[in-house]
Amino acid sequence: MVEISKYDVVILGGGAGGLFCAFETAKNGNKVLVLEKANKVGKKILMSGGGRCNFTNLEVNPDNFISKNKHFSKSALSGYKPQDFIDLVESHGIEYEERKHGQLFCINSAKDIVKMLLDECNKVGVTIITNASPSNINFSNEDNVYSLNAEVKTKSNNYTMKISSKALVVATGALSVPTLGGSGYGYELAKQFNLDVIDLHAGLVPFMFSDHIKNICEKLSGVSQTISVSCNNKTFTEDMLFTHRGLSGPAILQISNYWSLGDEISINLFPKIDVEAFIKDSKKNTPKQKLKTIISSKLPNAIVDELEHIFWPDFADLRLGEWSNNQIETLSKNLHAWNIKPSSTEGYRTAEVTLCGIDTKYISSKTMEVIGQKDLYFIGEVLDVTGHLGGYNFQWAWSSAYAAAQGLLTKDL
Repeated sequence: MVEISKYDVVILGGGAGGLFCAFETAKNGNKVLVLEKANKVGKKILMSGGGRCNFTNLEVNPDNFISKNKHFSKSALSGYKPQDFIDLVESHGIEYEERKHGQLFCINSAKDIVKMLLDECNKVGVTIITNASPSNINFSNEDNVYSLNAEVKTKSNNYTMKISSKALVVATGALSVPTLGGSGYGYELAKQFNLDVIDLHAGLVPFMFSDHIKNICEKLSGVSQTISVSCNNKTFTEDMLFTHRGLSGPAILQISNYWSLGDEISINLFPKIDVEAFIKDSKKNTPKQKLKTIISSKLPNAIVDELEHIFWPDFADLRLGEWSNNQIETLSKNLHAWNIKPSSTEGYRTAEVTLCGIDTKYISSKTMEVIGQKDLYFIGEVLDVTGHLGGYNFQWAWSSAYAAAQGLLTKDL
């Protein structure tokens, strides 16, 4: 007879939310198991923020999150705030720094955050098994327990664990960056328990182009510029980066969350100045200069070369004094609103998050427990809650994990 390993709580996924929920849940003596299908935990943490992990943001509020239910995140975010996580970071002696827009990064390495989470898990006796793929998850109404298998791979052999648990927490992440363990397993499980999953698509992701813009991006690959970009009544002012595939950089990643196939994006190349007034002043003061010369004082030469081909090829040889005010006004409008249409995004391969997810109407906003399904919890990115770029998605992982843990701690498991 195969021995069944019994736990109070089994957590599927050893990422940010899973590890955090594990040690919080084990603080009262609960026997907790974390199953991670990758060969090590916290892979996405290690890669985030250029290896420095943008672990939270000082300016977190519900407006930084996208969800069909814009109020859903409020309870969890207020229950565990950025300062709470900062206190934990400081208690482990981890050095960090604030960058622009309230973003907090490790000074040393993202490894510090993973070590902190593992140290906290070790303190309270959490069991973590990597290279473990869960399957055959079922709930017994008779016994009020979850049963599952875990296919575990080791260097020497493979084996199957039979597991029973009084509670199950799904912290499997989503589809983004499959090389770091992204998968749709959490969505499959949600459907097994009759929860709807809202249409999924890649978020915080670079754009690709199939028209003349593609050639421009290839020529300008590696060049960046601070711009404002708008789509569907949302605007972000940040850096934009030209790549050999299209457009990336913080501004583009942010606006990608609000873009749908067929939409145009509008790029303001001069977000901080009135370019019409600038050109007219230059015409008055230096009428013998060419437009390209004065625009190059505000933008990289390589970008200006391409803009000239697009917006004023027929006037390239004119001196500023020869430009009419109407011509300047038309050009200025184009430079403040360069409207282009992406053909697609780069998809889940490079997306930082997955937009949408499990419909939150099935989930308690206070505890992350499934309404009507005893002791089943979903946390983190698998839910229909997506943060902006800048540490917000990590804060959602910590906050939703904490909410689930507090819900579990109130139960007599």
